[in-house]
Amino acid sequence: MITVVGAGTGAPVPADVLAGAALVVGGRRHLDAVRLPEGAERVVLGPLAPALEAIAGYVGKELPVVVLASGDPGFFGIVRALAERFGSGLLDVRPGVSSVAAAFARIGLPWDDAVVVSAHGRDLRTAVNVCRARPKVAVLTGPGAGPAELGAALPGDRTLVVARALGDPGRERVERVTAAEAAARDWGTAVSVVLCLDESRALGAVRTVAGVPGAPDRWALEEGAFAHRDSMITKFEVRALALARLGPRLGDLVWDVGAGSGSVAVECARLGAAVVAVEKTPDGVARIRANADAHGVGVEVVHGSAPDALAGLAGDPDAVFVGGGGRELPAVVTACARRARRTVVVAMAALDRVPAARQALAEAGFTCDGVLLQSSRLAPLPGDVTRLAATNPVFLLWGVRTPVSSEGVVQ
Repeated sequence: MITVVGAGTGAPVPADVLAGAALVVGGRRHLDAVRLPEGAERVVLGPLAPALEAIAGYVGKELPVVVLASGDPGFFGIVRALAERFGSGLLDVRPGVSSVAAAFARIGLPWDDAVVVSAHGRDLRTAVNVCRARPKVAVLTGPGAGPAELGAALPGDRTLVVARALGDPGRERVERVTAAEAAARDWGTAVSVVLCLDESRALGAVRTVAGVPGAPDRWALEEGAFAHRDSMITKFEVRALALARLGPRLGDLVWDVGAGSGSVAVECARLGAAVVAVEKTPDGVARIRANADAHGVGVEVVHGSAPDALAGLAGDPDAVFVGGGGRELPAVVTACARRARRTVVVAMAALDRVPAARQALAEAGFTCDGVLLQSSRLAPLPGDVTRLAATNPVFLLWGVRTPVSSEGVVQ
């Protein structure tokens, strides 16, 4: 039997759990905090593979093993690796309070509506994009992905709560700082978890389902769901296909360039992505912010003209929607394609712009496809009859980056 004990957030390890253990495995601070049974071997957790091999040797001899872990070891913890190697039936898990639960408790906030993301041994950009998209996020940190790195990548309106040495009465510290303050400090190695908050929305609404919010019940919303000027808005038929090609999701970063009313930006944010909308007109900027507020999502709005405004944007986007550009369209598409990780989608009303936009995508190494969208909507006529009212045709091009293997071969 392998007994897995959650420790390190305030609760001591019961002596009876350790009694009779032939092997005790855990982090150095956890091992130093307990009295090992006489004759028990001690293995300090570092790389996981050697520890699993040591455990396997004792399990094979049917000798009892105790594993000490932080907080709740079934929550982004060692239980997964142990269950995959030895089977869940061999585990006796005694969970403690997770660092996430403890950190939210320290600042008096509920966390059933929080999104939890791990940056430990993972790409930090996913955690950053989740923090940009959601008002309440807990980030499990790691070397090179701590409060300083997180703060440096986040907008200035986010508050970071840095919880260190949770459960240690002499060393525990919980501090609220701005993103800039977090970026300027050396936080050491005792960080337990970082909470990222949009303070204006930190409480949130009562939830039925915890954690990651579900997808909206509808998308490609009618134009009337957005404030817009003189019908200058991406029509819902075009928006539906654009969203399908963009594929926005939690953890993604999407740019909406030449955003106009921000309808595409808002829809991408409703589907979970972090979104930056670039718009050159002051009234357009205000309109985008109003539409984002009306739909309860966060959209970062940049006032400027592409392609110049794109150079200052932090982080490379997963997907880009280009809805404007005029004569600058080829340069805008080229600038977007240079930084897009996955997809660029371009909407155009003018036939003359299509070849240049397609060429810009192809020259950037994208596989390009497209369609001319022509739709006719039902429109009522007097006498309780209906006609078809044609909308203006729109060209939609999309480029998908061709993946390249580690050997440099196109896949």
